[in-house]
Amino acid sequence: MERNMKNYRRSSHALRKLLLTLGLLSVSSLMAADKLSADLHGLPPAASVDVVVQFTRPPSAADLRAVKQQGGVLKQKLHGIHGALFTLKAGKLKGIAANPHTAYISPDRKISGSLEFAEPTVNANIALQYGWTGAGVGVAVIDSGIYNHPDLTQRVVYSESFVPGDSSTNDAYGHGTHVGGIVAGNGADSTGPQSIYTFRGIAPQAYLINLRALDSKGQGSDSAVINALERAIQLKDVWNIRVVNLSLGRNVFESYTLDPLCQEVEKAWKAGLVVVVAAGNSGRDNSMGTSGYATIASPGNDPYVITVGAMKDMGTTTRRDDLMASYSSKGPTLLNQIVKPDLVAPGNSIVSTQAPGSTIVQLYPGNAVPVSYYTKHSNSNSSNDYFRLSGTSMAAPMVSGAAALVLQQQSWLTPDQVKARLMKTATKNFPSISIATDPLTGISYTSNYDLFTVGAGYLDVWAALNNTDVANGAALSPVASYDSNSGQVLVTAVPGSVWQDAIVWGTTVVWGTTVMVNGSALALGNTVVWGTDTSSAFTVVWGTTVVWGTTVVWGTSNIFPQAVAIRGDK
Repeated sequence: MERNMKNYRRSSHALRKLLLTLGLLSVSSLMAADKLSADLHGLPPAASVDVVVQFTRPPSAADLRAVKQQGGVLKQKLHGIHGALFTLKAGKLKGIAANPHTAYISPDRKISGSLEFAEPTVNANIALQYGWTGAGVGVAVIDSGIYNHPDLTQRVVYSESFVPGDSSTNDAYGHGTHVGGIVAGNGADSTGPQSIYTFRGIAPQAYLINLRALDSKGQGSDSAVINALERAIQLKDVWNIRVVNLSLGRNVFESYTLDPLCQEVEKAWKAGLVVVVAAGNSGRDNSMGTSGYATIASPGNDPYVITVGAMKDMGTTTRRDDLMASYSSKGPTLLNQIVKPDLVAPGNSIVSTQAPGSTIVQLYPGNAVPVSYYTKHSNSNSSNDYFRLSGTSMAAPMVSGAAALVLQQQSWLTPDQVKARLMKTATKNFPSISIATDPLTGISYTSNYDLFTVGAGYLDVWAALNNTDVANGAALSPVASYDSNSGQVLVTAVPGSVWQDAIVWGTTVVWGTTVMVNGSALALGNTVVWGTDTSSAFTVVWGTTVVWGTTVVWGTSNIFPQAVAIRGDK
């Protein structure tokens, strides 16, 4: 599809031809190797590994028996992606891959989780005044569980755990409760005659479907998230689930067309669910020489979903002084060069519902909110109700709540139409650059407000509710490519997508005036994204050798590092 993919396949074909000519490799072993993800190569043959096997069709009894004959133990079936989770020895992987019905094999990878000012900042308070509360709309929160918080009472209508060996749906980690409060907290425990601030979510009457996929340490796996997404699809009509929030992610290991996590979010999207995903918190990561570009996490790298970056509300209710959070991951996506994020929303130092005694609360007592902060009482003790967190994990539920409001207003809208409307109505007014300083290290970071940093703009709930444009077509995020002749980065809409309709969805309208229309594509001068002193970024993002090198693809151990995600940005 993209130039890098074609070049990679071409070079792979040439290598195969050479090896076959030399008699060093058989056709069957080459075919088997193609079906193994890069991070499965080189494992000791005796090493035991959990793998997700995707088949070309629903696996038959013969397919499962063939894996068993290779010593594989079936742990669970993954019906949504025609797959299954197995435990087996690494040395047996090629034997499984040799099955013509095997499509792709990847490890069961680990995943981690990544409003007093934020609600009015995105104009959700105005929506509330006009009765838009998300009432009747179900939002599935796939996270670390949801605590029975007074702000969420009687609106967590379904709970289930997908954490192996742990059936509890409570929030031992503390992340999911905070996310749930941003989506749908009604501010019950911060409302009253003594209140200074009310910590209310974006859609305070929406239903929450609690699908726990992260454990007490905030860790999970592909298979847990895939199973949770499958349950959201199954319960769609039972609880009117229209939105799924994924404030979690992991590194990108292969094209989204092969990634099992991406395959499942696409299935949810096509089933009618608006899937909202955190972009990741690696915007300061320069380990690839890209100044934080090409760090979008999976499954936020999928072109279907709404991928959300983080802004700082600066502790005020006005939007005019808001700035980019320097830790927010930037696009384009690794390997496929999809234009991401799609939107940005407040995500820094957000106050929301707390799960008392949870891991996060114990690890970061400095993030506790004093009772005196939001009430007229002089009690300076830490609140058991509210806690402060930062990260794109907090920005994503802002957009999930906004989607719930739009769907309450116009329930017939498709996920593509919701995505397109939120993107078109997002605010396009930004400074050209801003500089943020890490409060702990003193290191300064510069943010450029290009479309790989802010996407289509800053979430504006009230503008979205007042817009009547309806997109016709898919709203897949476009593809970026580097034109070496012109020295420009071209952004091209997917054929048949909504972005090709210049009358209603003109590209300059959606992405602002910082980009120029060049025929059917957007053109960005190379100085917009990469200055001359960071030309190495081109090699990483567009160069075939480095992009497909193992060092780059999984250069970081955790796409949502806790220290950055929680301490925030100044």
